[in-house]
Amino acid sequence: CSDSNGELHEFGSSWRTTDCNDCSCDRSGISCCSSFVTPVDYDEEKCVSIFNNETCTYKVVEKDNHSKECPVRGWVG
Repeated sequence: CSDSNGELHEFGSSWRTTDCNDCSCDRSGISCCSSFVTPVDYDEEKCVSIFNNETCTYKVVEKDNHSKECPVRGWVG
């Protein structure tokens, strides 16, 4: 399989892209899906979600104090 960067992948292989998608290659082609979940139900006036590209995760913290995490009641992914 040839990915969007032109890199070749063997049948049966899997990998994570730089934009946090998990991909796999088989005889029918490449399939990819998001490797992370996104916070959707939290206090958006008080809090902000921050994405970490290295860990492919979101953290929801207070806008005025990023050391304090906010409760999240729902995630989608």
